[in-house]
Amino acid sequence: MKLEKSLLCIGITLALSACDGSDSGSSGSSGSAGGGDNDYAFCSAEYQNEEFFEYMKEDYFWASQLQDSLDPEAFDDVYAVLEELRVPEDTYSYILTEEEYNDLFVSATYFGFGFSMEQISASRVKIRFVYDNSPAAAAGIARGDELLEIDGQSVADLLANGEFNNALGPNESGVSKSVTWRRPDGSEETELLSKVEVETNTVMGSQTYTQNGETVGYFALDSFINRTGSDLNMAFDQFAADNIDHLVIDVRYNGGGLIRYANQISTQTAGSNVLGKTFLQYRFNEQNSDQNQTLPFSLVDGVEQLDLDRVFVLTTGSSCSSSEIIINSLSPHIEVVTIGEQTCGKPVGQQPAELCDKVTFAINFETVNSEGEGKYYNGLAPTCSVEDQLVADWGSSEDPLTAAANTYISTGSCPVSSASAEIKKSAQARSFVKPIHNMKDKRESLQ
Repeated sequence: MKLEKSLLCIGITLALSACDGSDSGSSGSSGSAGGGDNDYAFCSAEYQNEEFFEYMKEDYFWASQLQDSLDPEAFDDVYAVLEELRVPEDTYSYILTEEEYNDLFVSATYFGFGFSMEQISASRVKIRFVYDNSPAAAAGIARGDELLEIDGQSVADLLANGEFNNALGPNESGVSKSVTWRRPDGSEETELLSKVEVETNTVMGSQTYTQNGETVGYFALDSFINRTGSDLNMAFDQFAADNIDHLVIDVRYNGGGLIRYANQISTQTAGSNVLGKTFLQYRFNEQNSDQNQTLPFSLVDGVEQLDLDRVFVLTTGSSCSSSEIIINSLSPHIEVVTIGEQTCGKPVGQQPAELCDKVTFAINFETVNSEGEGKYYNGLAPTCSVEDQLVADWGSSEDPLTAAANTYISTGSCPVSSASAEIKKSAQARSFVKPIHNMKDKRESLQ
């Protein structure tokens, strides 16, 4: 059996308690890493190790650097084989169970309160974002709020004792905790929250507002998964109805996902400026160069298009893969003003391949734009360097990155103070994010 392959490009986000719990439309090539038919009778560790090695020799982007042979009995499991074969420049290949894959990219649900957190110091935790229609949202918790107590125990003490995650309880339906938090205005609230199955919306804080007499559309995009297409349509329908003059796309924490939705968002933004032109090019290793292909800009699931000739993109070191593709692919065609911090640097991707009860994500292609530009392993530098801070909700004028975008819209240049953030080294590789993958998938393309 050969590995069943799919197309994805992703960077997985790991939060302190991670949300209390991350397709081009091309088919990719078909194959399998043993067990595409879900018949695991022959799926011993030795079998999986050998099948995975053969797959890597054929499809791995750096296949030419791999050893000629491997003893499958010398490794406990396929995870160990991956670590043995991984080349130094590859920090993104990984393996998931089928269940983990479905949870990440298909079901888009989990059991929890509905918020994601960031530890901003040894004793403090703030809310990074809140999912719509969740217990946290119903209680009024918002991005920028600070978590103070869980069941009467201070967050500072829980962190000091290593008990913070345990204090939140298991991610099971009905688990209840008394949570106290402080809003940016200094007011405090306490509510009893109960965990439920939360659906993870991908568009957050979508809104329009007036800046210097012109209409600005803003939204934050958390990930590129199956529901992203419909989420984007809701936002762009409103932007079209409001006849916006400027668009701010916030991907500061977006580690990537389905490439098809990077295409959709790019095409809905630029519309007639890009339709019929090259969105990106896939480049595989030398022995698979016949799979190289060019992908045109496409609305994919999109309906409305804005035909803008300039877009603002908010970034940090947690902006990876498909988030970076938006910037790199649009840049040859319209003005892209990036504001924030240098992106993570992931110009490569994976075709997920089924191996028995696992899905492997080994890097096997790179992406470049219509000008052949890619290889941004050190990240994409921002037009305006601004340090990200958790001080306000999405789209607030109190948020440093949004405020900088508003300044640029009004003045045509970066805020004077923004240059000082250049020494921040892209959020010091933010503690809650570990970029892992870029993928090209017949299930769909992720990055």
